[in-house]
Amino acid sequence: MLMPKRVKYRKMQRGRMKGKAKGGTSLAFGEYGLQALEPAWITSNQIEASRVALTRFIKKGGKLWVRIFPDKPFTKKPAETRMGKGKGDPQYWVAVVKPGRVMFELEGVTPVDAKEAMNLAAHKLPIKTRFLQRHVI
Repeated sequence: MLMPKRVKYRKMQRGRMKGKAKGGTSLAFGEYGLQALEPAWITSNQIEASRVALTRFIKKGGKLWVRIFPDKPFTKKPAETRMGKGKGDPQYWVAVVKPGRVMFELEGVTPVDAKEAMNLAAHKLPIKTRFLQRHVI
């Protein structure tokens, strides 16, 4: 699973996910991509499940880039715990994804295979996504 090697602070505030993504909105590496259409926290488990689904489908062919990284800790207090006594302990890591963000990129496969692979990956994610293809001029 993806997680930072170390962070300056163990716990982080929730923040807001308003607006569109500032960067990472276009294809930078591969020919095909999977773009988020909704804001969400994508957990490291969801990223890994999508990555496994993609790599299993494309087998040895093609190259994959994962363009998001879970660097935000998600904290939770134990069940049946009284209120107060501080913030809970970090449980897992999430990546903040805003609309327009390209999450995965792929190259070296046919357009039909790329679309099917991205569809399999999209089913592992809790948001609506869109398949992108680089236009050759």
